[in-house]
Amino acid sequence: MKKLPMILMAVLLSFSLTACSSTKEASTGKNKKIELNYWFAYGGPTEEANKELVEKFNNSQDAIHVTATNQGSYSDVNSKVQASIAAGNPPDIFVGQNIMMETFAKEGMTESLTPFVKADSEEVKIEDFIPGLLGNSYVGDQMYGLPYLVSTPLLYVNKTMLDKAGIDVSQLETWEGFSQAARKLSVDGVKAVSMELDIWFYEAFVAQAGGTLVNKDGTKFTFNEKPGVEALDFMRDLVIDGAWKVPVGDNASDVAFQDFASQKSAFRFASTANLTTMIEAAEENGFELTALMLPKHVKQAVNTGGSNIVMMAGLDEEKKQAAWEFIKFMTGTEQNLYASKVTGYLPTRYSSIESDERQKLHAEQPLYKVAVDQLEYAEPRPMIPGYNEIENKVYPQEVERLIVDDSIDTKQGLDKAVERSNALLKNK
Repeated sequence: MKKLPMILMAVLLSFSLTACSSTKEASTGKNKKIELNYWFAYGGPTEEANKELVEKFNNSQDAIHVTATNQGSYSDVNSKVQASIAAGNPPDIFVGQNIMMETFAKEGMTESLTPFVKADSEEVKIEDFIPGLLGNSYVGDQMYGLPYLVSTPLLYVNKTMLDKAGIDVSQLETWEGFSQAARKLSVDGVKAVSMELDIWFYEAFVAQAGGTLVNKDGTKFTFNEKPGVEALDFMRDLVIDGAWKVPVGDNASDVAFQDFASQKSAFRFASTANLTTMIEAAEENGFELTALMLPKHVKQAVNTGGSNIVMMAGLDEEKKQAAWEFIKFMTGTEQNLYASKVTGYLPTRYSSIESDERQKLHAEQPLYKVAVDQLEYAEPRPMIPGYNEIENKVYPQEVERLIVDDSIDTKQGLDKAVERSNALLKNK
């Protein structure tokens, strides 16, 4: 039998029987391992990384077996977890989208990890996690998840197009410089920017304008205040001037990506997790790609995205300890390095960033370092109840109305969006 950590010995011993009993159990097919179900989101490289790490965990010890299942998108995981609780067959561990962490905790769906973190503080080393990535792990003073697959937005730039237009990338460091460059590039059928209506990017712009989408108490939405208006006008003014295209519909993101790949646009705001795909697109279409931190306004700021790994509430003590072992494993330095490399998501620990492997990657492909450097300015996403509906319905509907009809005042349009949002909040 493989050597086990001390914390697992009690788990394993609870399953230890005499040789005679073991033989009897084997003949009846009884499984002596603790069985855990783990739900994650997304296919492709993300599924590859999740399943590889789960297999590695299962092979690393003899007391616990984890079954990993891809449940679709984050929204799919959110709804399926809630449905599974009602049906009485929830998973034991799952990826919790950062905007849903407060909802999951307050509805009693997830277990506080604070006692486990305190008991294993020397092994977990919370101080090793990048502080800007921990904001969505806490609800009040309790930690309900550990950062797992996380990302931030980046500004992807077709440097070939900039060079032809005589624009230096340093001009893109501020909203003003970015806007001037966008207008200059938007000629001969080119739109400088092509970007879907995604509230994630708007959150970053509001933060750069010195504001937030919700008040400090989390009791009301505030994105109709000055920073929110300035953030939307940053986009809307360029739309009105013909420099910013806003694809809509179910395939809006694909359209925006194809515009960038085919050089119909010069800029793309997208996740750090898209870096590998963007590099491939540039190589296939013969242009030089660069990636930059988001342009700043009042301050440099960026929001986080992605997920925490969380434990379902109500597990028995054996399963709690087993689930905690799995969570520790999945968020450890070695596993974080592997997942980051395969998926394009960010390293979550200083030890990951400082490792020889990550430093070698930065030397070979400096664009990966841009994403890491931007983490210094990372801020959490809103977790206010009902935010999932604001993200998927209210924001795209109301902002699309402002994009289509430039006669509507931005502040009045956002007032209506906030009114709808606060009504949803009151109903929670």
